[in-house]
Amino acid sequence: MSKKRYYYEPSVGHGLPHDPLNAIVGPRPIGWISSCNLQGQRNLAPYSFFNCFNYRPPIIGFASSGWKDSVQNILDTKEFVWNLTTRPLAEQMNETSVTLPRGEDEFQRAGLTPVAGTKVNASLVAESPVNFECRLSQCIRLTSADGDELNSWLVLGEVVAVHIDEELLIDGIYQTALAKPVLRAGGPTAYYTVDESLRFDLVRPDAR
Repeated sequence: MSKKRYYYEPSVGHGLPHDPLNAIVGPRPIGWISSCNLQGQRNLAPYSFFNCFNYRPPIIGFASSGWKDSVQNILDTKEFVWNLTTRPLAEQMNETSVTLPRGEDEFQRAGLTPVAGTKVNASLVAESPVNFECRLSQCIRLTSADGDELNSWLVLGEVVAVHIDEELLIDGIYQTALAKPVLRAGGPTAYYTVDESLRFDLVRPDAR
């Protein structure tokens, strides 16, 4: 590695062809979020700012740049579903990122099968091998360090039901690479997946 450091201050601008932040903080799981409005109309959209934040109870969350239908639906109904995006589903996931008039069905546009949730009214993506049914925990408007409100919202949900394709469980252990998850990695078009050949293991010092 070079010892030279490229320096910039985000408030001034990065001066590069593409903002490197998304590429540096990556790869990131995709928040493929399904919800429905109060009239029962379905919505399905991918969010690249997504992760898991707590074990017990399990809390997952995604950030929406701008007030999107997903945020409005979740705030109204207090529930949503996260669906795992896998390599075979990448193109269909990308199709659901299109901007449609409110109320139009991304499931139908992308040729996906909606399945009723067990604990929530939002639909699961049947083709996805893992689904989390969630109840809204918090919806937080982000602010700058100076306290200025931003046009971005963090939606956190408690996972109340989990669906896993049993082929992904070997001796009861979930096999991350076997699912071929799709991860966002910055750049205008860059995605990655996980390969078992790239795995390495570390034992935390406390567990030695």
